[in-house]
Amino acid sequence: MDEKIKLGISACLMGEPVRWNGGHARDRYLTDILGHYMEYVPVCPEVECGMGVPRETLRLVGDPDNPNLVTSKTNIDHTRRMIEWAEEKVKTLEKENLCGFVFKKNSPSSGLYRVPVKNFKGMPQKKGQGIFARVFTEHFPLVPVEEDGRLNDSKLRETFIEQIFTLMRWRKILSRKKSMGSLVDFHSRHKLLIMSHSPSHSQMMGKRVAEGKALLMEDLFTQYETLLIEALRLKTTLKKNINVLQHIMGYFKKQLSPDEKQELLEIIEQYRQEHVPLIIPVTLLNHYIRKYKQPYLAQQVYLNPHPIALKLRNHV
Repeated sequence: MDEKIKLGISACLMGEPVRWNGGHARDRYLTDILGHYMEYVPVCPEVECGMGVPRETLRLVGDPDNPNLVTSKTNIDHTRRMIEWAEEKVKTLEKENLCGFVFKKNSPSSGLYRVPVKNFKGMPQKKGQGIFARVFTEHFPLVPVEEDGRLNDSKLRETFIEQIFTLMRWRKILSRKKSMGSLVDFHSRHKLLIMSHSPSHSQMMGKRVAEGKALLMEDLFTQYETLLIEALRLKTTLKKNINVLQHIMGYFKKQLSPDEKQELLEIIEQYRQEHVPLIIPVTLLNHYIRKYKQPYLAQQVYLNPHPIALKLRNHV
């Protein structure tokens, strides 16, 4: 990679001592492994809105769809303070051109999913979302987001990281003059990747590109980006990946020897039975692409969507 990807992150996950007790929640996968490819933009809502360290713990209370942020013991309401700060913060983050954000799970300010909210009877319900996380996702609806706990799931981790690398490539297209040529090139290279997430989106996007000259260029790119993010948010599955693998295999039907074809079929079947991870059939296909010089397949992002050192396809 020539340049790092800008990614927002809860500051405590970087090892910054900003938690209520002066501690941190450093995530070594994010800092030591993924961090080789990222330029992190750390954010701590509580500290940045002036609450200081150490501080009284906070909690969400009331309606899970519109909770209040209050201190745990003294019941001081910081909802308005946090919302006003968050609304200003997202405006400054616009300048960062973030390709994603990793939030701290269960945080009353930054948790994305199932944050505990105490109802009016004092019973906790895991139905809430952190105040800052909600403002951020509403302001940046197309920016990929995830929280640290869910990244321990190999499929969710691959899905999220695939999104941020794809958005980085898309942003490079946007940094140049918008043209049909650049859009056709991007879609051609990402066609199989999109298909692995959503065959229906792949068809819709292909049709949109084919009919693109009937639209204003700005509208065409906006519609395409929305469909792209929608598609990549859908997880790949065994069935969808096998569909793509077989699609790729079709390009070699006149070139593979009987033994090579049998070997590839056996490897795909082993993947279907979950005896081997996705990286195995993908590696074999990359070998045949080089051997038989398939230029269209050689440019397919699906076969190399992120740095191999991340080992994301070793576990799916």
